[in-house]
Amino acid sequence: PPNSGNKEITWMMLEAGAETDVVNSVGRTAAQMAAFVGQHDCVTVINNFFPRERLDYYTKPQGLDKEPKLPVKLAGPLHKIITTTNMHPVKIVLLVKENPLLAEVEALQKCYRVLDLICEKCMKQKDMNEVLAMKMHYISCIFQKCITFLKEREDKLDGFIKSLLKGRDKDGFPVYQEKLIRESIRKFPYCEATLLQQLVRSIAPVEI
Repeated sequence: PPNSGNKEITWMMLEAGAETDVVNSVGRTAAQMAAFVGQHDCVTVINNFFPRERLDYYTKPQGLDKEPKLPVKLAGPLHKIITTTNMHPVKIVLLVKENPLLAEVEALQKCYRVLDLICEKCMKQKDMNEVLAMKMHYISCIFQKCITFLKEREDKLDGFIKSLLKGRDKDGFPVYQEKLIRESIRKFPYCEATLLQQLVRSIAPVEI
């Protein structure tokens, strides 16, 4: 069981190669046990954990590919975004913006395609990780929006950040941000996912 909610220890164990899908005598994984005893920080760490090797796999040509799907120089910056636990869209755009290697159309295209492949893998493997799949899909959607702004707007990613932060006149509600998040949920390709259905149920009653 996770050590009294110590997320640093949880992280170190994961970094050292602890398996997240091993079950105990009553058939529960570490994340399920942590959730059961209310250690939600540990659950977050476990569900957000994505070993660098799993990303590095895409930096080597696979099968008949001549080129790797992900240039080596993008692996570090992309891994930093994948493992962030602050999923605010502005935070993600800022992480893109602060890295000149990432903040380019071609780099972002490669990255979002790799995220889509990882998303698919998370859903198809036997120990399906819906949380990680949804996260990869969501970051992919934000990258695709970044590309649109880089191509079409003179103020580029600053324009994207402004749009995300702009509140509507009467009550300051960030309409653009809300629409972006809803659109990413709507585009999630695996409609049978329980997590997706929960998200839809919690969002549907809220009117923009």
